[in-house]
Amino acid sequence: MRIYLPATSADLSRPAGVPPRWAHAVTAELRRALPDEDDEGLEASAMLAAADESIVHLRAASSAVPRRVVVAADVADPAVVVPQRARPWREGDDQLPSAVEVRAIVSWADVVSIHVDEPVAEADVAAALADDAAVDRAAEHELLWHDIVEREVLARELRG
Repeated sequence: MRIYLPATSADLSRPAGVPPRWAHAVTAELRRALPDEDDEGLEASAMLAAADESIVHLRAASSAVPRRVVVAADVADPAVVVPQRARPWREGDDQLPSAVEVRAIVSWADVVSIHVDEPVAEADVAAALADDAAVDRAAEHELLWHDIVEREVLARELRG
């Protein structure tokens, strides 16, 4: 299953991989919620949900560089739990039904790409850390695609 893990710059320095956490994926319920989207559009929606959630992780990591990080990985289905929702998703709900629980460390060998804000986004992401109203401004920035072989370089760059 392809998952999109919300992350921070500190996660890129972890030698074993990304620890268990909530992530996002193309779930059956996401497909039902967005019936007009093709696979690429559904994957983009899941990745953008992870990018929004990376702001939550940044708020908890006070020393992290204010740039959203999303780690895309292919993991075995048993490592991922799709939660049962109390009620089906409805149009107008705040969040799309893409959340999944990752119950194992995601090793760097399973990562297919890393997506990071470019430096120009830092001011808007920093504002979003302090003010929920600024999250939409941060979301206007596109995440840059990086191959997994760039992980250590990115980690150093984001450490400053």
